[in-house]
Amino acid sequence: MLLFMLTSIITLTSCKSDDDGGDGGNTPSGTLTARVDGTSFQSLDISSSATVANNGQTLIIIASSSDANAFAITIVGYSGPGTYPIGGGANIFNSASYTETNVDINNPQNSTSEIWQAPYDDTQVGEINISEETETKVIGTFNFTGKNVNGDQSTKNITDGAFDLNKQTS
Repeated sequence: MLLFMLTSIITLTSCKSDDDGGDGGNTPSGTLTARVDGTSFQSLDISSSATVANNGQTLIIIASSSDANAFAITIVGYSGPGTYPIGGGANIFNSASYTETNVDINNPQNSTSEIWQAPYDDTQVGEINISEETETKVIGTFNFTGKNVNGDQSTKNITDGAFDLNKQTS
């Protein structure tokens, strides 16, 4: 899966709408916040970042919380502030996922992870709004519906997503 995502990032581009990317939400600096089926999520500053890669053409957001849950968001064809769809056709390669990890402290080998990913078909299931990018920060909002395609086929609604992340360039 990771190899597929990296190959897609390098070789493909996506669409962006012409709006300004929204207001950026109201999240603490260095973190990503969201509601997962109504439950609050907040990442740790130390495990959250936004990386601009592929000569500025790709934005990769990674954020995890203290309970081992995490978000990964990728915009392929990134060109700065604006609105980027998640899904909506064969030529849109932006993606988002939410992972829940259940650690079995008594037997760590029994730990499990479930991943809800978007898109999971050719319909638009969310969007990422980049409101501001500076030399050191990427700020924006997001929402999506993810599906556990390798598990029980359940969906999770990710709402009120916002990030104010430290920016890296690779």
